[in-house]
Amino acid sequence: MTLIVVGVSHRSAPFGVLDHVALGESGVQTLLDHVVASDHVAEAMALSTCNRVEVYADVDRFHGAVDDIGAALAKESGLPVAELAQHLYVHYDERAIHHVFSVASGLDSMVVGESQILGQVRLALRTAQEVGVTGRTINELAQSALRVGKRVQSETTIHRHGASVVSVALDRAAEVLGGLAGRRAAIVGAGGMATLAISNLQAAGVAGITIANRTLSNAEQLVAAAEPSGTRLAAVDMSELGSALADADVVVACTGASGTIIEVEHIQPRATPRVLLDLALPHDIATEVAEVPGAMRIDLAALADVSRRHSDSESAAVAIVDAETRAFVAAQAAASVEPIVISLRSRADGILEREVSRLRLRLPQLDDAAAHEVERAMRRAMSSLLHTPTVRMKQMAADPDGERFTDAVRALFDLDPAAVQVISTPPEALDD
Repeated sequence: MTLIVVGVSHRSAPFGVLDHVALGESGVQTLLDHVVASDHVAEAMALSTCNRVEVYADVDRFHGAVDDIGAALAKESGLPVAELAQHLYVHYDERAIHHVFSVASGLDSMVVGESQILGQVRLALRTAQEVGVTGRTINELAQSALRVGKRVQSETTIHRHGASVVSVALDRAAEVLGGLAGRRAAIVGAGGMATLAISNLQAAGVAGITIANRTLSNAEQLVAAAEPSGTRLAAVDMSELGSALADADVVVACTGASGTIIEVEHIQPRATPRVLLDLALPHDIATEVAEVPGAMRIDLAALADVSRRHSDSESAAVAIVDAETRAFVAAQAAASVEPIVISLRSRADGILEREVSRLRLRLPQLDDAAAHEVERAMRRAMSSLLHTPTVRMKQMAADPDGERFTDAVRALFDLDPAAVQVISTPPEALDD
């Protein structure tokens, strides 16, 4: 099997393309259904964020799987396959693992070190598990990626400032407005970005925040969960969107809906500036809003020029990802030869059992205690003899010649890994 990543992100495509490709939760499920319908895909997981859509898959045929996954992405986006293919990237095996670990660590994000990505990877895994398209390979990959991301967070300072697309966008709004303290804000949506927006706006000292959402109870939950501060918070449903926007100096739109939520008619012209931050893909705010006097619309494309922080903490994070990638590859390689190791030990155990039985027949006068000691000595000798080749087999599995070594062991001992029987006495029991 081969592990591959097929995706499109802010690094490979303009935001106009990402706008088409962006998927909600139901879209992710449909995409996964299409992907695993391929004859070449055994397992899959799809990650969809505001600036990337990626499919991670365990496949048995590289080119066929890439073609099928690309076609599935094109079908969900509504773009012609040929057009989308220009922006797709493909990684496989070790490079795919490194990429997934980098994504989970925030190293591949538009804002390096952003903290939301771990939750998004966790959601992607849960969704794939619920759809029933994961197995051992994808589960191990995703769980390892989450662990690596947490390690990067705890062992480096890359996340210290809590940078995110939300915080960067609000910094841009603060530049335009001359600060956010005392301003009024509106948030459209009640997801993870809305939660981040509330905490960032409170920290900036805004006077009030109105949260508008299709499901009023979700907006009310955000208000109830917010940390106490001097900022007034209110929740309204979408029927009051116009009035919420009319009073706002800064608007954060992050619903993830399939179409625009804020249209030109929602925005009244005014002499004082108003900043509208469209942090969703597909877009929440109609592009024509930027033509309304006093309104400045800032979307993800406008934020894409955020400077990357090439710092010691980022270098430390990269070093962790590199080391974890090597360890994961080595562990997977060792696991791949485990059937041969078990088969070899099973063959040895069968020989030993036959010889012990013959010994008891030839020496009926041998009491049980003596026979047991002879058997233990034979098992120790057999275990010692097999220890080095089995350890070396696992060590060499990740090397270019590892497969040749494994094949040689299989041929020399005439092993059949598919017919392995459980070893009757584990080696570790011999030292009791």
